[in-house]
Amino acid sequence: MPAQRSRTEKKLQPGRLRIVAGKWRSRLVPIADVPGLRPTPERIRETLFNWLAPGIEGARCLDLCAGTGALGLEALSRGAASVVFVEQSKAAADSLQKSIRTLDASGAELQRCAAQSYLARSDLPSFDIVFLDPPFADNLHGELCRLLVASACLAKNAKVYVEQDRAADPLAMPPGWTTTHEKTAGNVRYSLVSVGQVLQGGER
Repeated sequence: MPAQRSRTEKKLQPGRLRIVAGKWRSRLVPIADVPGLRPTPERIRETLFNWLAPGIEGARCLDLCAGTGALGLEALSRGAASVVFVEQSKAAADSLQKSIRTLDASGAELQRCAAQSYLARSDLPSFDIVFLDPPFADNLHGELCRLLVASACLAKNAKVYVEQDRAADPLAMPPGWTTTHEKTAGNVRYSLVSVGQVLQGGER
């Protein structure tokens, strides 16, 4: 088995990640040299999109704190209709824009701003799936969940994916949010949350 791992690792060029499945299966995209950038590993992405199937087809997605765009690009590869990528770092956003162009990713929109600034806009579209994976050290999970509710951008029965440091306290969910799936891998706790009927800034 060690020899098999070695062959697999040799295929993965340094500074690149692989799209797991869909129309861009096995395509490699760059990882920008940005401190704290932590792409979601293949194994976790595979589990997440098994949870999301078959709802990913035609979904409108939001990739907050997108980083490499691994989650949003995986969603587009698997049939999502659109993904808005929100990334504050210029280096990470530039690298992600290059990936979008290389893949000719129709349906991709890149917003270069902080996640909080994006969610404060008054003209946001409606999203079926939100990927929430901010830098662990920034401790933004709770704030961004509250802003998602206040922004009224969550579609009926929307799903929110949350990735946290395993050592962190479990996230206190907004009213009406229910964790439907949760697992750990290494130092990561990841979960899928159903927003249920909480819409329009928290109204039911």
